[in-house]
Amino acid sequence: MPQVTWVLVCDAMPIQEASTATLEAALVTGAAVIDVRETDEYESGHVPGALHVALGAVPEHVDVFRTETVSYIICRSGARSRRAAEYLAEQGIETINVAGGTLDWIAGGRPVVTGSSPL
Repeated sequence: MPQVTWVLVCDAMPIQEASTATLEAALVTGAAVIDVRETDEYESGHVPGALHVALGAVPEHVDVFRTETVSYIICRSGARSRRAAEYLAEQGIETINVAGGTLDWIAGGRPVVTGSSPL
């Protein structure tokens, strides 16, 4: 099982959090990753296989996050993905926030995909 930690922010729901290294290992086993950045950010470079649901559209696309396994949520640095994870937790959907976000993913020398397609 991937290494994750629980984070509690003020009165918010407890959210699982994982590093980009943990996400990378989880992707090998078929984990789902969803990018909640704006469209232009996503298209400029995202984790291979990441689906795109901008943060503002999360409430209309909650079903995308209902997967057989826990979805990883990523953004630029981890703040927007944490907000998405908190909202989804309130809806009864367990997710994992990726700490450090796409910035950390890229800084680690990991591959990125450009354009609107996940792959």
